[in-house]
Amino acid sequence: MTAFGKLIRTTAFRLTLAYLLLFALFAASLLGYFAWNTRRLINEQITTTVDAEMSELSELFARRGLRGTVFAIENRALRPGANLYLITTPAGQSVAGNVASLQPGVMASTGWSETAYHRLDDQEAIDHHALVRVEQLSSGFRLLIGHDLEERRRLYGIVANAAQWSVLIVVVLGLGGGIFVARRVLRRIDAMTGTTQRIMSGDLSGRLPVGRSGDELDRLAENLNAMLERIEALMTGLKEVSDNIAHDLKTPLTRLRNRAEEALAKSHNEAEYRAALERTIEESDGLIRTFNALLMIARAESGQARGNMNDFDAAEVAVGIHELYEPLAEDSGLTLNVKAAPAFLHGNRELVSQALANLVENAIKYGGPAAVQPPGADAVAAPGGNEILIEARREGNEVLLSVIDHGPGIPEADRKHAVERFVRLEASRTQPGSGLGLSLASAVATLHGGALQLGDGHPGLRATLALPALVGEGLAAQTSNVPQKQA
Repeated sequence: MTAFGKLIRTTAFRLTLAYLLLFALFAASLLGYFAWNTRRLINEQITTTVDAEMSELSELFARRGLRGTVFAIENRALRPGANLYLITTPAGQSVAGNVASLQPGVMASTGWSETAYHRLDDQEAIDHHALVRVEQLSSGFRLLIGHDLEERRRLYGIVANAAQWSVLIVVVLGLGGGIFVARRVLRRIDAMTGTTQRIMSGDLSGRLPVGRSGDELDRLAENLNAMLERIEALMTGLKEVSDNIAHDLKTPLTRLRNRAEEALAKSHNEAEYRAALERTIEESDGLIRTFNALLMIARAESGQARGNMNDFDAAEVAVGIHELYEPLAEDSGLTLNVKAAPAFLHGNRELVSQALANLVENAIKYGGPAAVQPPGADAVAAPGGNEILIEARREGNEVLLSVIDHGPGIPEADRKHAVERFVRLEASRTQPGSGLGLSLASAVATLHGGALQLGDGHPGLRATLALPALVGEGLAAQTSNVPQKQA
C-alpha cells in the first residue's frame, strides 16, 4: 500500500473529512439563510415602497382623474432611479409610463408578480426583471408600479461568490489540516507498530514511544508500556523458573533414580527394599512440595487467587500459626511467641497463612542463636537469641505481619536476591529446603498490593508482610470484639 493510500485510510483523515463535510454543510446553510433573509428584506422594502406609491396614485386618480395621474406618472418616471410606472386603457393600450414592454399577461391580472421588462429609455435589448403590482382603477384603467430587481441580483451574486470562495477555502484548509493531522497520527501509529513488531519477534525490552503532549495516544502508550513491563517480568520469571527447575530439580530426580537402581542392585531382603522405598517416598514428597510451592507462586503472581478473597483478622492468622509451629520450635530448642492485636485486611486467608508459615519455618531453620563477638572479646550468645516472635498489628493504612528471629540474618546486599526462586544463600545450604519460601511470601504480598520487607532484627532478621489494611464501615465494631493475645 502506498503512503497516500495509508494516509487516506487512517481514522484521523476520515474523521477530518466527516467534520469537513459537516462544517461545509453548516457554512452553506448559514449563507443560504443569509441570502434568503436578505431576499425577504429586499422584497419587503420593495413592497412597502410600491404599496405607498400605489395608494398615492390611486387616490390621485380618484381626485384628479386620468389627466392628473398621467402628469404625476410622467414626472416621477423622469427621476433618477425611478420605479416602473405604466397606466393602460381597458383595451390594454399604454397611456403613460416608462415601461416599453412586459411579459404577456402581466397586466391582465391584478396583484404582485415578477416579470421581465424593457424601459423606454433602455437602448440595449437586455431583459431586466422587476417586482410589480397591478391594480385596476375606475373606468377599467389599470395601473402598474414596480421596482427593478437588479439590486437583489447583485446581492445574490455577491453571496454566491462568497459562498464559492468560502467553501473552497474550507475544503482546502480542511483537507490540508486533515492530511497534517493524519500524517502526525500515522507517524505515531507507525512507531507503535514498529515497536510491537519487534516485541512479537522476541524483543520484550521494546517500549512504545511516549510524547510530551499527554494526549490519549500518550496515555495509551503509557498503559501499554506498563503492561509490557509486566509481561516482560512474567516472561523473565517463567524463564528463570524453567532454568531453575532444570538445574535444581535435576539433582533430586537423579538421586531418586540412583536410589532406585541401588535398591534393585544391592537390596537382598524385604527390609532393605522397604528402606529403599521409604527413602524414595521421602524424596518424592520433597519434589511434590517443591512443585506445590511453584504452583502456589504461579497462582499468586498471575492473580488467580483474587477470587477467593474476603475480610479476615491478621491477628487470628498469627495466633493460628503460633499454635501450629510452637511444638516444632520447642523441638529445635527455640521459643516461639506471638504478639497480636486486631488488624483486619481483605485478601486470601489461605495464601497469607502460608506466607506467614514460610517465614516462621525459615526462622526456625535459620534463626538459632547468633554469636555476637565485640572487638577483642570472646564470643557470647546474643540476648534472647532462642526467641522467635510473631507480630500482627495495624500501622497506619497497613497491616504488618512480622517474624523476628535472632539468627545470623541476611546481609543487606543479599536481601533483594533472597526472594528469588530457588535461591539459597551460602549460610542456608546445610539445611534442607527448596529456596521457595521467601519467593512465595513475596508473591503473596504483591498479590495483595503489599510487599515483603526484609530488615535487621538487631541481631537477626525481621521479615514483614506489609499488606493494605481493610478500610470500611463497621470496622471499629469488629475490632472491638476481637481479644488481643500476647504470649
